[in-house]
Amino acid sequence: AAVIVGGILGFAFSEMQKGFGGVPNYASQNIQIPVEGLQAKINLAAVDNKGNGVVTPLSAEVKPGDGKILINIDKLNYWTDTQQSMQTARDVAERITGVDMKKVDLIYSLKTDNATLVGGPSAGAALTIATIAALKNKTLPKDIMMTGTIEEDGSVGKVGGIIEKAAAAKAVGAKLFLVPVGEGTQVYTKPDERCTRASGFLICETNYKRIEVSVGDRVGIEV
Repeated sequence: AAVIVGGILGFAFSEMQKGFGGVPNYASQNIQIPVEGLQAKINLAAVDNKGNGVVTPLSAEVKPGDGKILINIDKLNYWTDTQQSMQTARDVAERITGVDMKKVDLIYSLKTDNATLVGGPSAGAALTIATIAALKNKTLPKDIMMTGTIEEDGSVGKVGGIIEKAAAAKAVGAKLFLVPVGEGTQVYTKPDERCTRASGFLICETNYKRIEVSVGDRVGIEV
């Protein structure tokens, strides 16, 4: 799927998914960041504390500075792990682009009308993509969304709530939803209880059936 995307989104996601064992260390680049800064926007898919998929816009802005990370969060209740993801996203973006992040400040803005939105590490990959796009002054496609953690080594890690996030992405017009390797199919167990009567007693046995669900088929979006 990442190959279809093309440009910065497909390149960065596929490179991060390999892990840094397959990603070169780029030489430090002296990219000139204008005083007014550069900005990239991306939609984040998440699951709120009621189990519903939600989407919130994120903007990543870079300005000349000394390596600070500034966070502008509106009505977001659970954000500590999101803050850690932002720090990791900065480090990974520096490794991939070769930009010296000690010379720029990052401003991440998350806004939502849903006060119960739950932040989490599953935004890490999208945060990294947005950071890379801002540094390279690229515009990300609006009809492509993604989910996945970002690890210190640059790999994209697995997350939960894939079906709910995919449904939320589709609801806002996304045509393609990128997920960590192996999570395009979700596996569930369904209890199957059978009872029989013997000598006046009711004897029940529960077996669990393995059910595989294709996220793309279930939601109706390319995954």
